[in-house]
Amino acid sequence: MMRKRAGTALLTPVFGVLLATGTAPPAAADAPPHWEVAAMNVPQAHKAAQGKGVTVAVLDTGVVANHPALKGRVITGPDFVGGGARPGMSYWGEHGTAMASNVLNVAPQARVLSVRVIYDHKDPAREKAKKLLKSDKQAWKAREALAKGIKYAVDKGAKVISMSLGTSEWAFFDIYEEDTAAAVGYALAKGVVIVAASGNGGGTSSIFDKNFDKDANNNVSYPAAYPGVIGVAASGPDGRRAEFSQVHTYNAISAPGVGIVGASNTGGYRQGDGTSDSCSLAAGVVALMLSRNPDLNPGQVRDILTKTAKHPTGGWNPLVGYGQVDAAAAVTAAGSATKAEIAAVPYKGKKYFGNGPTDEPFTHPPIDSGYLLIGGTGVAIGLLFLLGAFLLLRRPRARKT
Repeated sequence: MMRKRAGTALLTPVFGVLLATGTAPPAAADAPPHWEVAAMNVPQAHKAAQGKGVTVAVLDTGVVANHPALKGRVITGPDFVGGGARPGMSYWGEHGTAMASNVLNVAPQARVLSVRVIYDHKDPAREKAKKLLKSDKQAWKAREALAKGIKYAVDKGAKVISMSLGTSEWAFFDIYEEDTAAAVGYALAKGVVIVAASGNGGGTSSIFDKNFDKDANNNVSYPAAYPGVIGVAASGPDGRRAEFSQVHTYNAISAPGVGIVGASNTGGYRQGDGTSDSCSLAAGVVALMLSRNPDLNPGQVRDILTKTAKHPTGGWNPLVGYGQVDAAAAVTAAGSATKAEIAAVPYKGKKYFGNGPTDEPFTHPPIDSGYLLIGGTGVAIGLLFLLGAFLLLRRPRARKT
């Protein structure tokens, strides 16, 4: 989920929102190049870790591996989405190349595994696939690409999966995809950390506004909303939510997402805005953490990121989650974390049934013995009457003569 800029013109948001042109938001125009490096305390984090030994899978539109900023650090995986685009075309790897460079800007000694699972915005196959033609094999292939990409990345040894994408791009039939949810579960069970962009539909336009963007108004966006996935919101140079960033309960943390400079698939560099950039930068921070401590599991990574982030007032909110990620603090905490072990917690309370119930057993006040005496006497008298009636009925009758 990235908005691409050149100079001060907002050219085209790649994911999650409609094509638009105009003047860039003031926050983006004022963002100095590479401001995100200082904002996340990356230089301090590099004193302890730089991502060595960690593979980050970038599930995206493909990565131009021979770009000077990436050369020698990218492993090219399969193209699961297909559609006819090839490396060298302007609509192959535009988004993915930028995301890969963001990861490596934060974790320079990490390696990127590129897996193509979505189309670039200008790819003609994108609109064709969105027509939902059930007879179109390519549309079905595109629908299944993300789940296959996740499983492939896990099986190839990726320790981090970065997904700068959202529902409107790859979920062609449903916003919640069972096969993708299963793939996410598979990755988490294997100890792989997953980060995803929160979405760029953070607008608050009224549905009665003729210019209302159908992808705005903070709709739920998957895969960020899947359980176990670390949803990343976008923040600006002031540390606050970027105006386009999705506002939702699945936001765990935020990362810089305004005026981010990344590699271009056609050579050189471009500047962009979006939660896509935030996601890939956060994935780089996770790579630093795992380089410092390879034994961290996904739950520990999430816990460290949220506890060490620059918390907003109140500690958490749906705008930026637990706040903007702090790479230096996260790496320091990762280094002191011990290996987590899963074990049953022993029950230490009173034993009532077996190992003990969760609540106290029910108790009743004692029954008054007077009521027992009266009730028992009544029952005895009743039985005597029944016995007498029975004997009378059994008594032989006198015969008439």
